[in-house]
Amino acid sequence: MLYRRHILNIEDLSVQDLGFILSVADRIAENPESYGEICKGKILATLFFEPSTRTRLSFESAMLRMGGRVLGFSEASTSSTAKGETPEDTARMIAGYADVVAVRHPTALVPHRMSAVSEVPLINGGDGSNEHPTQTLTDLVTIHRRFGSLENLTIGLCGDLKHGRTVHSLIKAMKLYPGTRFVLIAPDALEMPKEFLDSLDVAGIPYRLTDNLEASMPELDILYMTRIQRERFQNPTEYRKLKGVYVLDADKMAMAKKEMIVMHPLPRVDEIATDVDADPRAFYFEQAKCGVLARMALIIGVLGLENRMGEGLSVHTSANGRELAI
Repeated sequence: MLYRRHILNIEDLSVQDLGFILSVADRIAENPESYGEICKGKILATLFFEPSTRTRLSFESAMLRMGGRVLGFSEASTSSTAKGETPEDTARMIAGYADVVAVRHPTALVPHRMSAVSEVPLINGGDGSNEHPTQTLTDLVTIHRRFGSLENLTIGLCGDLKHGRTVHSLIKAMKLYPGTRFVLIAPDALEMPKEFLDSLDVAGIPYRLTDNLEASMPELDILYMTRIQRERFQNPTEYRKLKGVYVLDADKMAMAKKEMIVMHPLPRVDEIATDVDADPRAFYFEQAKCGVLARMALIIGVLGLENRMGEGLSVHTSANGRELAI
């Protein structure tokens, strides 16, 4: 199903693919010890041309927890890119060293270029302001483990919706599930790009645009906060003007449903006050943990290791009749 496939965009994954990943992630969470040797003899290369903590370390943790090994670099300056090597040549070279590759790059579509010449599965760990598919898998695993379903949820996306690759990918994934509704919370300068709004219109997914976080709180099942990304601004003055435009604190949390959860891809700057951390609805650190589960499941899939997992996956039917492995 996922064997030897490049994972570049969340739309590369069907509902069935996503169901497989959710199922495997749940099984790993329930019995992690049984997966301790599933990747024995396999090597993951992490090629990170842009700083990262959670994505790189969760990929590496995922592989190490499954008995595999890891090699790579954490910034471009420590690679031959500093000498002028092209991404394509890096991809050709690393395919001789590893069985699967995870790439993060500050420029959109560079992982796509690398995948065109890679002889091993290549996974996009985030490319500029384009997409971050494995963060979306992390988000889906988190939501599924909390609510038991990905259907009939109202999701508030708040902050930098213009540059935020995590929210772009999440919209693409959640369009697949019936009953999804979005509340898009951003100032005009950071609102969701038109192409994503058009895609929601075409899919018939209801959404509302607003710049008011407080007024939106009572209707949300999920509040997905994002930071204002300084690295995406060419004009520092514009960044300073928008920095801190939204701050989630305990007072705003009091307006929300008791069942609502707060998510954030991290790192946070000042958009979630520390007084929220003790609230049981604060799920962003649990979300980071789910990143390991999601990437373990994805690695198992692209390496075709399902046959090492024991009994087959159970198949469930969603509310609209589609069969899902969950």
